[in-house]
Amino acid sequence: MGERLDRAARLIEQSAVQNSATGGRASGPFHPLRAVNRKFHGRRRLGVGSLLGVPLGWMLFVYVGSLLLLVLSSLYRLHPKQSKPTGEITASNLVSAFKFWDPDVWPIVWVFFRTTGVALLVTAICFLIALPVAFFVSKVAPRWLRRGLIVALLMPLWAGYLVKGYAWRAMVSPAGGRFAAAGRGDGGFLESVFGWTPGFGRAAIVIALVYLWLPYMILPIYAGLDRLPPSLLDAASDLGAKPFRTFRSVILPMLLPSVAAGSIFTFSLTLGDYIVPQIVNNGEERFMFGTIINATLGAPNQPLAAAYTLWPLIIIILYLLAMKRAGAFDNL
Repeated sequence: MGERLDRAARLIEQSAVQNSATGGRASGPFHPLRAVNRKFHGRRRLGVGSLLGVPLGWMLFVYVGSLLLLVLSSLYRLHPKQSKPTGEITASNLVSAFKFWDPDVWPIVWVFFRTTGVALLVTAICFLIALPVAFFVSKVAPRWLRRGLIVALLMPLWAGYLVKGYAWRAMVSPAGGRFAAAGRGDGGFLESVFGWTPGFGRAAIVIALVYLWLPYMILPIYAGLDRLPPSLLDAASDLGAKPFRTFRSVILPMLLPSVAAGSIFTFSLTLGDYIVPQIVNNGEERFMFGTIINATLGAPNQPLAAAYTLWPLIIIILYLLAMKRAGAFDNL
């Protein structure tokens, strides 16, 4: 018994000597990851910053750098004969783009306001559809069905952007379209099956845009509803609140940040989209502001097209500032 105690005392003494020699660190081979872990232990912000610094820095460089290049390209003068930007710096393109009092600019201003109105309309329709869908998935559907519904909501995002655009073109195609030429009905899918179609036009554009961006509104609202404590709904019911008043006084105020987060996606994506509207509208009308920019770019007048892109950029920045006050960034 005494020998065992003496042996244990010697081992403890040797361990103390080794720790004092290594500065309190465990002996053994050097591991870089362990050293980094010890260095950042207790410094959570420093650790997160070092982990995300490189990718965030790269994204900042790419996005902010591209915006700066966009502004810079709008300052170049266009060569009168070669129709190419020269190295001469001028503000004439910005003056031409923002000269709202010029009657020649009024048609472009009208297209821009119409595009902004379409973006707001698409955002409102997405909200009206997304709210009951997200509520059903989060609060009504059983747990075994919930995962399947979430996957079903994400499935449209797996298809390509242009694929969905041309799919809607085939659905809303009026009589005498490609389906009729192939002997498969008088028009597109809707007209062949249901006998009615909105055809190529503004209604088809809004429907297609709502379909494209609806998942981006559903997911933030679903996340907000999923975080909503059931005890709040039970308390409102116990206090005698009816379902509509519970929604208005309890659910909706707590969902506003989630709705604002979803609206950032639907509004900004609609404001900058013009390819699908051109596809669904059969290219007959410059309905969205992006078509103006594209036509100016193909004129070719790259500096003036870059100046026109500042219009939606300013609107999006103002919209982001408004949604930030609504708490949208806390739910992204």
